[in-house]
Amino acid sequence: MAEHQTILVVDDDPAIRRIICRVLSSEGFSTEAAAGGLEAVHMAENQSYSLIILDLIMEDMDGFQVISYLRAHGILTPVFVLSGRQAETDKVLALGIGADDYITKPFSTMVLCAKVKACLRRISLSAPSGRTELSAGPFRYICDEMKLYKNGEEIPLSSKEALLMKYFLNNVNRILTKEQIYSSVWNDSIIDDNTIMVHIRRLRMKIEDDPNHPVYLKTIRGIGYQMTVKDSSPSP
Repeated sequence: MAEHQTILVVDDDPAIRRIICRVLSSEGFSTEAAAGGLEAVHMAENQSYSLIILDLIMEDMDGFQVISYLRAHGILTPVFVLSGRQAETDKVLALGIGADDYITKPFSTMVLCAKVKACLRRISLSAPSGRTELSAGPFRYICDEMKLYKNGEEIPLSSKEALLMKYFLNNVNRILTKEQIYSSVWNDSIIDDNTIMVHIRRLRMKIEDDPNHPVYLKTIRGIGYQMTVKDSSPSP
């Protein structure tokens, strides 16, 4: 699997770039490196990557700007933030604008590799098998393209939001616990409640007419969440 996957490592510290690239290469991944945000954006626009590992503090274009730019331009490549900033507000902001994980420095290379492998394995397993399209109520999800449509209009999603939506559409009208969601979407990674709340809130902002009074993606207090759709017959 690894030999077909290329990871872009973005950090203005050359020592950090070398360490990450060396560790990932030892695991069989191809790597490319960028020394700043602008360079990373240009590379991501011109080549497809399996994953981007991104520093936050960079002079020309910081990590928050990079994530916002990529998502605004429809680039859904998973992004792992790797930063020395440990404030909870930074983590919530990064996840809220489209990052898929947030790892603080100093970091364990073993943990980083485990997270990278889990993310890429999850994406590989999310490839369609059998059904290539899921439909329920106003929603239609194209599995192989990871695209969501509501009433025929495309709704841009981050990679994590797309995986969440696919999981909910595969389990329409079922109450799903947070543990089930963690296991299926985050692959049993240790995720705090704040992380899933951020992603759910972002998803609601996109699929609900009134996110403050959700009709489709409901919170089941003390348990988890439920995608409620009256017409829930899936497309073959």
